Amino acid sequence: MKMAKLFLSALALLMAGSLLAQQQKIQNWRPYDKEGINVFEPKKDIDTEFDGLKVRVGGSFTQQYQMLDHSNAASFDSITVNGKVANANELYPLAPGFNLATANLYIDAQLADGIRVAIENYMSSRHHQEFWVKGGYIQIDKLPMFGNPDWFTKNFRVKIGHFQVNYGDMQFRRTDNGNAMYNPFVGNYIMDAFATEIGGEVYYFSPSGLMVMVGATSGNIAGDITEGDNRNPSIHAKLAYDKQVNPDLRVRISGSTYMNSGASRNTLYAGDRSGSRFYLAAEPAYYKPRGATAYTGADPNGLFTSGRLNPGFTSEVKSFMINPFIKYKGLELFGTFETSSGLAYSDPKDEGAATPETRTATQVGIEGLYRFLPNEQLYIGARYNQLSGQLNARVRDAKGAMDLSANRLEIAAGWYPVNNLLLKVSYVNQQYNDYPVSNILHEAEFHGAMLEAVVGF
Repeated sequence: MKMAKLFLSALALLMAGSLLAQQQKIQNWRPYDKEGINVFEPKKDIDTEFDGLKVRVGGSFTQQYQMLDHSNAASFDSITVNGKVANANELYPLAPGFNLATANLYIDAQLADGIRVAIENYMSSRHHQEFWVKGGYIQIDKLPMFGNPDWFTKNFRVKIGHFQVNYGDMQFRRTDNGNAMYNPFVGNYIMDAFATEIGGEVYYFSPSGLMVMVGATSGNIAGDITEGDNRNPSIHAKLAYDKQVNPDLRVRISGSTYMNSGASRNTLYAGDRSGSRFYLAAEPAYYKPRGATAYTGADPNGLFTSGRLNPGFTSEVKSFMINPFIKYKGLELFGTFETSSGLAYSDPKDEGAATPETRTATQVGIEGLYRFLPNEQLYIGARYNQLSGQLNARVRDAKGAMDLSANRLEIAAGWYPVNNLLLKVSYVNQQYNDYPVSNILHEAEFHGAMLEAVVGF
């Protein structure tokens, strides 16, 4: 099995290397190198000519060197590990070192004029080291089977398949496993909205810069044919205005919503199975793997969401996000305001209650970036991210789920030696607030430096 995986990876690399010099033109597509930065929904491309089926192979590779420290002030929680007494609230013993290199493989095919298909794969990731498929979809921007009517060609798009749900603009600036080219920082948001679901989206693009999108998906990360009451679809929508006001000034603002009234296991805030960048930061030295009865030593694969907080809205969720973006010459400002409410049917219930209590989480983020030198080869920037609310149904007091919070400051600098290569250095400081003394995150924090090298083509 290991030899087969190595063979597949080697074959993919050979294919990518042989095709890089003769990459094919794909319509209505976001590049994986520096050209894809600050691309949100790809604009309607009606100028690139179609001259037959074309296949493009691309990839993204990322490596980090981590230098983080962490601490907490939680009380001693006695457990037994391999017959010896240990502390469940003891943090993992961190030391500087390299994280696992992550890699993505992309196959994009132009099937017909205005019709393309995308297959997205993870070759290596923190949570799954094996090769696996993220998803695939077909995107229709023209209707050649009906003579390419202008009303559709100029204004409409349809996307169908198993794809990353278009909720919020923050997703266009996040790291997706090996693809860290679009993210000027190393980490994603503390509450990381990212979901791959099966369904469809319909877009309307106005020449004025207005975009409207509505979509419906299965509400789950994978297919489900089991009979049950909790299989409602997810409905999501976005309204955005994006305008290049003049050669120096671009303005964009978007509002998004995502709603599911009853799902077996929704993963809007747990959909990224590839793992976070801050390996074992603020994580315990010992834990119980899912389904296990005994504690074991922590590992980056088992505890793969370090630095994130998932509110656990797996059964019902209603989320809204607003994102403003301004770029004036080399200066960029990007903001996020998000509010989400929901519950899991497994949450604790108040006495006599038929269902668990609905909880709410609110997230804000602001980042400022300045790009300079010819072709904006260098940048410096800072991002502040804060999350608060009833983030954990099982961290409770007499009134119910407690109000908790966390905040992160990340300062970064980056350099693009060429369009396909990005080198980053980042300092991060994350703090957890309001957790009770019995919780491992009581007065917890992690801080330190991260180095990251990214390749995208």
